Amino acid sequence: MRVGITYDLRQDYIAMGMSEEETAEFDREDTIDAIEDSLNALGYGAERIGNVHNLVELLASGHRWDMVFNIAEGICGYGRESQVPALLDAYRIPYTFSGPMVLALTLHKAMAKRVVRDANISTPMFAVVEKPSDIEKISLPLPLFAKPIAEGSSKGIDEQSLVTEYRDLWPVCLRLLETFNQPVLVEEYLPGREFTVGILGTGRDARSIGIVEVSITADTEEIYSYETKERYETMVSYTLTTDETAKQAHQMALDVWRLFGCRDAGRVDIRADGEGKIHFLEVNPLAGLNPKRSDLCIIAAQNGLTYREIIEEIMASAIDRNVDSNYKERMYRHG
Repeated sequence: MRVGITYDLRQDYIAMGMSEEETAEFDREDTIDAIEDSLNALGYGAERIGNVHNLVELLASGHRWDMVFNIAEGICGYGRESQVPALLDAYRIPYTFSGPMVLALTLHKAMAKRVVRDANISTPMFAVVEKPSDIEKISLPLPLFAKPIAEGSSKGIDEQSLVTEYRDLWPVCLRLLETFNQPVLVEEYLPGREFTVGILGTGRDARSIGIVEVSITADTEEIYSYETKERYETMVSYTLTTDETAKQAHQMALDVWRLFGCRDAGRVDIRADGEGKIHFLEVNPLAGLNPKRSDLCIIAAQNGLTYREIIEEIMASAIDRNVDSNYKERMYRHG
């Protein structure tokens, strides 16, 4: 089975002049190596494609694959994560992970929260700042939390993101509007425990592979910022937890996963308020897959799943969704 790999390589964009934070969501060389090695070890014929521009050129020249292992984040617009899946849909080439609609909807944090709220799943109250005049209209109770509306990897989040006075909301929002050229999500700050739930599978077959509580261990930091994520080994603790609150987070994560129609693998982030009630924060249907640094892989390792087993389950889920039952056995690694 011939499997192409689509991705955005961080070092390529840094070489083009982009900063470390601007490229935070893109993949490192060791991530692509690990995916390629795992696919080959599982019996698939892995072939590197690269970013959406490389994909366009290869498709135009007649290249095709039985499946594409897609982790391309894209670089521009709310549909950046949807660009590769949309192209593959047009050419009827199966691929891993969610489709264009899901990726675009979940990337826009406010749109995702509206969908969740309409499904009666708790999420913090929020407002969207599209222009400076929107800031003065915000009347949400303090403290507040401000972040870019369509970024990941904690981009744009630092100690100033936690706002305890309304006057401080102005400089934070203005900086984010200018830096990221997109609206700012302002929501209630929840002071309770934070969880991230790892999920494998699709629809009714989706399951949680573990829930970890995320805690900041550095005395100088209070929030899960871009800085703390980059220095996770000394600043962040990921603790496997199975208490009652974790069980509630497990069910909420699966409810959210199935609500959006997410596929194959990803994460759901959940946080508790001051009274211990949990709320949906974000869903990541295109989670990072670095064997050492990515939350999903950390969760899997703490629950006894190897990296190769993660890749194997992702491929099995994608094949199951895309291949007629008469051909499944032939296309699995055991042939």
